Amino acid sequence: MMMILVLSIVFAVTLDLVLGDPKNRYHPTAWIGILIGKLAPLARSDSPRFEKLAGAILVVSVTALVVALAYSVGHTLAYVDTLDLNGIFKVLVLTASVSAVGLLLKTTIAIKGMQRHASQIMDSLSKNDLDGAREKLSMIVKRNTKNLDRQHIISATLESISENIVDGITGPLFYFAFFGLAGAFAYRAVNTADSMIGYKTDLFRNLGWFGANCDKVLNFVPSRLTSMIMVLASVIVGCNWRHSAEVMKRDGPKTESPNAGYPMATMAGALGVKFEKLDHYILGDGSTEFTEKHFKTAISVMKVTSVLFAGLFAIPVIMALYYLGWWNLA
Repeated sequence: MMMILVLSIVFAVTLDLVLGDPKNRYHPTAWIGILIGKLAPLARSDSPRFEKLAGAILVVSVTALVVALAYSVGHTLAYVDTLDLNGIFKVLVLTASVSAVGLLLKTTIAIKGMQRHASQIMDSLSKNDLDGAREKLSMIVKRNTKNLDRQHIISATLESISENIVDGITGPLFYFAFFGLAGAFAYRAVNTADSMIGYKTDLFRNLGWFGANCDKVLNFVPSRLTSMIMVLASVIVGCNWRHSAEVMKRDGPKTESPNAGYPMATMAGALGVKFEKLDHYILGDGSTEFTEKHFKTAISVMKVTSVLFAGLFAIPVIMALYYLGWWNLA
């Protein structure tokens, strides 16, 4: 089982770096989003207390369904792994198992997908199409993008890349290391719910309360661990890693979210720039003039961090837990 899990991480990360996401009709995360979208209107109520309860039931129900499906796949593969097979049959079963788990794990992470979407924003800016850039940016951030100028659009894009390292890559890998596919998909379900209904607006304040707080709990450790690995990635990419670490410690707690500030501050320090969300926070103490080089470096930091997190944390944790007998109980 350990070999299947380890090779699945390698396969999933490699596949995502090379190919990216499948179309929505084939994407489990898109299916989770569709399910949440169908159920959310049913949970609406004029009573704030009832709406909070209904929102909690929605998140728990969707997550339980996703976990049950993911666990059934993992449990089936674990059973197959116990079969007494030899030679070519064992190789074929191992290959099929790694392919199945790797493909499913891949759908919980988004390295290439984030790069592709961020690149579309930058392409619009290169054509001086601010409205197009604002519209594309609105798909990946919660803030109002209608009046953002060019530099604030780039800042928000780089901030989103930074935050997505946790939400879209290391978070799922973190929980996969401890709980397999069930862990990765549980994280993805909660994170998807937070991205859809976890807004502090009159419409979602109560409905998304439970999902937003679950997301905060799940991201507490991964966000800080990821930020430390981002500092190491900064060394490899050639950024100012000392400044990256300093800004992470100083500015990480400055955002309203207890988690999002850490990877964003780490990236700001690495790039030597200042991220600003109007009327909310300023991270970093560098320039506010962003260039194409800053964007390319941020993408490099994201990719290197993904590989380092898999190799330095997720895979070693799986191996350690296997030898401690955890995977005999999971």
